[in-house]
Amino acid sequence: MNPSKNFIEHIIDEDLQQGLSQESLRFRFPPEPNGFLHIGHVKAICVNFGLGQKYNAPVNLRFDDTNPAAEEQLYVDAIKNDIQWLGFTWDNECYASDYFQTLYDWAVDLIKAGKAYVDSQSSEDIASQKGTPTQAGENSPYRTRSIDENLQLFTEMKEGKHKEGSHVLRYKGDMVSPNMLLRDPVMYRILFQTHHRTGDKWCIYPMYDWTHGQSDYIEKISHSLCSLEFKPHRDLYEAFLNDVYGSGLAPKQREFARLNLNYTVTSKRKLMQLVQNNDVSGWDDPRMPTISGLRRRGYTPESLKNFIQAVGVAKRENLIDVSLLEFCVREDLNKAALRMMAVLNPLRVVITNYPEDKTELLKAENNPEDPTAGSREVPFSKTILIEQEDFREEANRKFFRLKLGKEVRLKNAYIIKAESVEKDENGKIITVFCTYDPLSKSGSGTEESQRKVKGTLHWVSQNHAQQIQVRNYDRLFSDPNPDGHKDKPFTSFLNTNSLNEQQAFIEPNIDDAVAGKSYQFQRQGYYVVDPDSTPDQIVFNKTVGLRDNWSKNNN
Repeated sequence: MNPSKNFIEHIIDEDLQQGLSQESLRFRFPPEPNGFLHIGHVKAICVNFGLGQKYNAPVNLRFDDTNPAAEEQLYVDAIKNDIQWLGFTWDNECYASDYFQTLYDWAVDLIKAGKAYVDSQSSEDIASQKGTPTQAGENSPYRTRSIDENLQLFTEMKEGKHKEGSHVLRYKGDMVSPNMLLRDPVMYRILFQTHHRTGDKWCIYPMYDWTHGQSDYIEKISHSLCSLEFKPHRDLYEAFLNDVYGSGLAPKQREFARLNLNYTVTSKRKLMQLVQNNDVSGWDDPRMPTISGLRRRGYTPESLKNFIQAVGVAKRENLIDVSLLEFCVREDLNKAALRMMAVLNPLRVVITNYPEDKTELLKAENNPEDPTAGSREVPFSKTILIEQEDFREEANRKFFRLKLGKEVRLKNAYIIKAESVEKDENGKIITVFCTYDPLSKSGSGTEESQRKVKGTLHWVSQNHAQQIQVRNYDRLFSDPNPDGHKDKPFTSFLNTNSLNEQQAFIEPNIDDAVAGKSYQFQRQGYYVVDPDSTPDQIVFNKTVGLRDNWSKNNN
């Protein structure tokens, strides 16, 4: 057994060894278009499309569009865009609604075979007869309806002659089965809703369990891969397939652990609630765990795929530390992001012995991790801006930034020494006066340029800096398991400080910034240009800081 393979790959290899042909391999990703895809879906996408790449097999994209009350074309388009952005392509684009007539015809066949019936009870009565996992259920009083009556009622349901909730079609399962899902599950319900693809052609819609396996069969899916919560559905999946097709070649459903991330909720219903309550700005809010939100936050396709690979494919669920996700995007951006100097909380510094009207263009590497990234020229002048927290009038020996009477190096520039300060009427420092060593210019080759000082600060020239808007994002929830408290709703753990907006200053080489382009603000973190940017105001979203908490805590 190859330990580098996951258990699903071992299943597929065993099937191939036992006679399944390579040409018969086909996988699928079957999202419901009732919301935007989230980080949990990234795992399902990577598993299915990754297997397609590994085994050189086609992968279908099938939309499980059986609930018109919640589904929209908007979500279909967003899902397709997300999958393509991740770098995957599908073979066939399919829809469960493509099979509505076939599913209906097969349901009629089950009625004729005495394996399905129309139940006219209320949903409450049906639920009360289901029993419990340790107590058998009770047969519906309509379970013995004649085949002719069932056929007539089901036809009338399709023709719109009955109200919503008045009838459902149920499968004759086993009302004493320990698997509650086999206790005469509902196959069809009446729903007078306009479907985003079929319009008003149908007013009865198939349920997930009836639709899913039959769709897999129609599309000749070899391995139907689901998350663990669908494991109890496997018995019903196989029962439907057996009753419709007999014991011939059928898809094989297998389950893997879904992705659970701390400080996160991934229920579409709850994400929808956040959007509708205006707790976030939309599905693509950078604090959301949706793919569109992560993309807007500055996460890259490679970082998400690397994260899924690091998490692995297992049979047991566990809670993944969000710091691992942050580690993956930090690792990817470190290799690709251009460096820039930006000052978020500016403090004015005047270099008293620097010529008043002089401007120098200093050379700076675009990315020291990428030799092909080249360099840029950064303007330097008499008055610069540094971070307020990079200066103290007095500090102990462990403070290696600027303080009175001490030296620091300005990145790519000179060594400066703080001499005095200017304060406002409230005692706040508004200007630091420094001197510089003209021979200490970085890269000049002089002996002074090699002189070592303990602190290096980033900076921008005040007269050349461009003002930008920065959105600093933190985790949306303050609790690591916001969905795990029975006595409190998940919204009670919303982090009220998850977004902080401020004006900042950046070097002038940023003029060509386009939405989606990532930069490392040196000594600050990784930031991405937001689509809200205008020619007059570039907006940056903070992706992740430079500090790596995950590898620090896991080594």
